[in-house]
Amino acid sequence: MSDALINGLAGAGGGVIAQLITYPLQTVNTRQQTERDVKNEKRKLGTLQLMCQVVKHEGWDRLYGGLGPSLVGTSVSQGVYYYFYQIFRSKAEAASLERMKAGIGDGSVGMLSSLLVAAVSGCVNVLLTNPIWVVVTRMQTHKKVSKPSLPGGAPLTPLDETVPAAVNPPSYRTTHAIQELYDEAGIRGFWKGVIPTLIMVSNPSIQFMLYETMLNKLKKQRALRKVGSGVTALEIFLLGALAKLGATVVTYPLLVVKARLQAKQVVAGDKRHQYKGTFDAIIKMIRYEGVYGFYKGMGTKIVQSVLAAAVLFMVKEELVRSTRFLLTKGAIGRANSKPQ
Repeated sequence: MSDALINGLAGAGGGVIAQLITYPLQTVNTRQQTERDVKNEKRKLGTLQLMCQVVKHEGWDRLYGGLGPSLVGTSVSQGVYYYFYQIFRSKAEAASLERMKAGIGDGSVGMLSSLLVAAVSGCVNVLLTNPIWVVVTRMQTHKKVSKPSLPGGAPLTPLDETVPAAVNPPSYRTTHAIQELYDEAGIRGFWKGVIPTLIMVSNPSIQFMLYETMLNKLKKQRALRKVGSGVTALEIFLLGALAKLGATVVTYPLLVVKARLQAKQVVAGDKRHQYKGTFDAIIKMIRYEGVYGFYKGMGTKIVQSVLAAAVLFMVKEELVRSTRFLLTKGAIGRANSKPQ
């Protein structure tokens, strides 16, 4: 099994586990990002308060709206990213060694090369998986309509239900989100928000640049002190968290713009809530919401993304380590079992 495939599968596994742990936070954060009414009182609620409101009025299942396609998206996205990242990283390392033989550099991959490798891998990932994330955003922002009742809390009787829209709609499933998106914008709709998402490639690029820089420094320091260069799972967790925190703070406004474009568009009524594209969304957000609009839900996102990234890195490294150990052990076992 190639090193790229091992890293791809390990990244997919780590991403799925991180997603399962942090998904309710992700749902709440997406709703915060796509809230367009600056006078809405909900924007004053904290993360836990908003989460409780969703549970109270829409049920626990809405915190996990879109979990199915999100898990598919996470596994595919992480798998694709790590697969191509390892391929491009190996090429960069080989090029660095060639330069060292020619008397240029020390043979290590520099910060700029690491950033470029992460960026190219991210672009490939975005172009292949953007349709999945548009559907996930639709499902996360879909709000369940409660069945109305008469004053005093009594439920409506069949005779009272004169308007069909007053009845609870059917469950909003993946197929409904896909059909709604296709009816709204056709095939092009599945690549909504792709421009800010491509720019957002700088987020994992910065994340992996910071992560690998800190990891390499830690290993070198330990090697100099002659205490070994091994890194524990807890240290991987902390390095992953720090790297993600730095990347998220820098790129968060782009994430908000992307969510606005991918959420269901308002086709009638207030023109301020209708976005024709990335530039139009940015101009309208600046004009009607100010700088605050670009940082809605940032606290929630930092908690969710840092926790998810830390878990992902820790699980991925453990899976890679375990897989390599098992493959090495299996190879030795097969060699020993051969007749002499």
